[in-house]
Amino acid sequence: MNIIVCVKYVPETAEAEIEIDESKKRIVEEDLVFDINEWDDYALEEAILIKEKFGGTVTAITVGPEDADNALRHCLARGADEAIRITDERIEGSDGYAIAKVLYHVIKDRPYDLILTGAQASDDGYAVVGPVLAELLGIPHATMVKKIEIKNSLAVVNRELEGGAEEILEVKLPALFSVQTGINEPRYVSISGLRRALRKKIEVLSLDDIGLSGEEVGEAGSWLRIEEMYVPPAEKHVEFITGAPEEVAMKIVEILKERGLI
Repeated sequence: MNIIVCVKYVPETAEAEIEIDESKKRIVEEDLVFDINEWDDYALEEAILIKEKFGGTVTAITVGPEDADNALRHCLARGADEAIRITDERIEGSDGYAIAKVLYHVIKDRPYDLILTGAQASDDGYAVVGPVLAELLGIPHATMVKKIEIKNSLAVVNRELEGGAEEILEVKLPALFSVQTGINEPRYVSISGLRRALRKKIEVLSLDDIGLSGEEVGEAGSWLRIEEMYVPPAEKHVEFITGAPEEVAMKIVEILKERGLI
């Protein structure tokens, strides 16, 4: 079972103060901490679990700068066998479609039985790279996958639907599945695993290496173009009421009266 996992190195923004740079098209990244995309972490773990059960190889692929090697080292430490990074300045400004084209040109001539991606990326939330990649490769795919069972040349998958419902699909391999969080419990990376990962080689490719031109990526090769980014203005705020219980109670009554609630 040869498995390819597509991962992304993203900034941790949940508790960070986000600033937009002068171009109004990017966030300021200098003081942010980066890590492997949360959804991709679950996809990686699922790939390792399948490999441990059926044998084979796991190849991790990312599109990004040299710093993205940290995400690939994480994959290698967890049990991936190979790692590939595609780095090229001309990729800057690419949307999910253009990124899928880059991945397609890396994967199309490689042997694989299964491709796993995260359901979405935490930095842009597009959730399109997996399905577009599957369409370019001409293989079946399923999204929001919460369970995968391999049965010979078939995969039985559970998909999460709206309203808490699920559906079960039987999909012929090779196929691509975009994985939802909660499908498994990602393991911790051991010190010995990290040491092994540091000794492994990461294959680095450019657009020229994979046969893509600059016009096929970046803004020129994208479906979507960012016009402007901004931090939404705060429309609500929290007010803390302090003082003696009687004072607090009176203040609450006044607020309720002002808003016509009593």
